[in-house]
Amino acid sequence: MKLWSGPTDSGCCSLADVRDARTVADHLGIDHHVFGFTEEFDASVVAPYVADHAGGRTPNPCVECNRHVKFRALLDRADRLGFDAIATGHHARVERRGSRWALRRGADAAKDQSYVLSVLTSSELSRVLLPVGELTKSEVRAAASARGLATAAKPDSQEVCFVGAGPDGSRSGDAGRAAFLGSRITLHAGTVVDVESGQELGSVDAVELVTVGQRRGLPGGGAARRYVVGVDVAARRVLVGRREHLGVDELVLASRTWVDEPLDVGERCAVQASAHGRALAAELTESGVRYLEPARRVAPGQLVACYVGEDVVGSGVVC
Repeated sequence: MKLWSGPTDSGCCSLADVRDARTVADHLGIDHHVFGFTEEFDASVVAPYVADHAGGRTPNPCVECNRHVKFRALLDRADRLGFDAIATGHHARVERRGSRWALRRGADAAKDQSYVLSVLTSSELSRVLLPVGELTKSEVRAAASARGLATAAKPDSQEVCFVGAGPDGSRSGDAGRAAFLGSRITLHAGTVVDVESGQELGSVDAVELVTVGQRRGLPGGGAARRYVVGVDVAARRVLVGRREHLGVDELVLASRTWVDEPLDVGERCAVQASAHGRALAAELTESGVRYLEPARRVAPGQLVACYVGEDVVGSGVVC
């Protein structure tokens, strides 16, 4: 797929990836096609990413790319062209159970990507193959090397593909994100306020770039570590507090998706709030989930995946 045609072109689905795919296809003697989904990508991934930041939320563009592009636009294209299924390199497993399909964690716990696929349903999974899900990453690389594939040692893609380096050429910190968002929306300086005392501690250059749970880049000094506990873009204000102020009992979730049958209110599951975060015990509520053990607040806009054992049962976006 060719998804992005902006000035930055890196990460997955870049022109370099298109060339790599063509090289591998030629080596294996199979056809190579490139499908352009730049309009779908911009409308379903990039525009919401920008809007979320403008509203003080912290989006997950890779999840939305899976939801709207890889497993909707590409899957629809495959159906129209008469293909039986699409296969991807995600480290997760699809398992058939009678007439239904389940999504399970990948065999390589360190590379498990079931979290970013938790927006898929059984119907979509019935037409998806995840051939590396039973392998570790080292086994995948060894298999590619044994077949003489040029991509055997290719580094993993970790950055957001449409956000490039900052003015100083660095991809670290907020430089690239600030440059990208600043070209699309107006960024506003904000006041940093202590949630306990109400004291103004300083300022941040762009309140739109601040996320709940953030610690670095905050003013105030002192021995006590401070964390962002709230972001109010309209008021141009960032609330900070001690680590215990990040504690939370419940999460309200929107855009809820169930892989198959939904859990009943009160049923227990394990809740994971980041790609490689620890899954915590919780139970389903009418509006989201309630933690059964101490948990940290999750930034609005982030995805929460629910597991029962190794199975993904559903997901939702934090309000």
